[in-house]
Amino acid sequence: MTAVEAHALFAAGERAVVDVLLAQDTTIRELEARLALTSRNSSKPPSTDGFHKPVPKSLRTRSGLKPGGQPGHPGSTLVMTQTPDHIELHPVDTCSFCGHDLSSQGAEALERRQVFDIPPLPRTEITEHRLETKTCPICHRVTTSSSSPSRTVRAPVQYGPRMKALAVYLKDYQMLPFARMAELMKDLFGCSLSEGTLATMLTETCSLVDAPLAAIFELLTTSPVCHFDETGLYVTGKRQWLHVAATATLTLYKMHATRGTLAMMAHGLLPRFKGRAIHDFWKPYITFTECSHGLCNAHHLRELVFVHEQMKQPWAKCMIDQLLQCKMLVDHAMAEHRTSLTEQELDHCLRGFLASIDRGIAANPPPVSIPGTRGRPKDSKAGNLVRRLLKYQREALAFLYDFNVPFTNNLAERDLRMMKVQQKVSGTFRSTRGGESFCSLRSYISTARKNGLSAFTAITMALDGQPFIPSH
Repeated sequence: MTAVEAHALFAAGERAVVDVLLAQDTTIRELEARLALTSRNSSKPPSTDGFHKPVPKSLRTRSGLKPGGQPGHPGSTLVMTQTPDHIELHPVDTCSFCGHDLSSQGAEALERRQVFDIPPLPRTEITEHRLETKTCPICHRVTTSSSSPSRTVRAPVQYGPRMKALAVYLKDYQMLPFARMAELMKDLFGCSLSEGTLATMLTETCSLVDAPLAAIFELLTTSPVCHFDETGLYVTGKRQWLHVAATATLTLYKMHATRGTLAMMAHGLLPRFKGRAIHDFWKPYITFTECSHGLCNAHHLRELVFVHEQMKQPWAKCMIDQLLQCKMLVDHAMAEHRTSLTEQELDHCLRGFLASIDRGIAANPPPVSIPGTRGRPKDSKAGNLVRRLLKYQREALAFLYDFNVPFTNNLAERDLRMMKVQQKVSGTFRSTRGGESFCSLRSYISTARKNGLSAFTAITMALDGQPFIPSH
């Protein structure tokens, strides 16, 4: 504050001085609380917590169930098969007590023991295609074989679809770096693949999934509920943004230089979307008014934990309990195969929610303007949160009115999580084309897996010219 501003404040009277001092005190407390931000009480990633990780404190209540698999869970215990691939008989030739010859005597019982193992490491199989050429004795023209291999085997020497599928699987699904992937292919199959050959395989496969990607895009535009999120990634050392749109059966990744409205318009999905968009209140999402919105309550809970524990405001704990109680009511109703809450249940949830809001507003009155300063006064973190919950209460509580709307945006966050792993394991993308190729292939693979196909099978289908195309 300058001397002129200080004199103006003093001239404005006692009330103005008190308001400014209180505002400064709030700012100081917020700066102190900012140092306490962790992945547990904010949207910061766990990697920013440093060496002093916060003590885990779950908001979940005890289920009362014993640890381990629950009744009805299919499990994955190793079970003896009735059709083994190989049978080795271990005969009894002599009596272990007197040494009598038992080789001609039939067995009275057989004890079965099975060992599950992988076959010896396969080596690369080489198939030679010989295409005949003949000259017609009538017209004297030359005809070359037009059998099916001639359409897929175009070069004198090339790799087959299963080899290419494995390379794509290891790079874009298991996210091995090029060097480690080339080493694995040599160790297991005895073939030496250069990084350039591996990159060509990825590019070729990417060109074969255009039809599935178009189908994914169209199905997402007509989905009743769709999850949206974004995260940073690096291409040629520069920060880019990876955007995801996802449902339980569809995934679409897009890359763009920006994070906000410009990127969303360029991708073209949100301008056409008419359903309910689930997100974490990144403001550019709200600018799309043709669709309805649902806010991620996992983000709200983390922010409320911060306000309760660091800013010492009791209303935040009341709101945490209220949101979790609302979720529990919805979960119970769904377990009873109901499609909605009763009027009494809805009224109870809304009254509890608004009561917590009232307490929050009372604890965080709107900020006052400081004489001599310009612009809108800055609100506190708690004030921003409580006023957002009030203004967007319908979006925050959308899961109460429509059971198809989830409580959180975890689905989109899960779809982004492995993309962050890719950056940590394989590093940044070396080119924009490489990043876009990765997004396309990962969209196809993720969608196929959500529909019950293995990643390797889906990639092989694409290389065989019959890619998986989702229909719902």
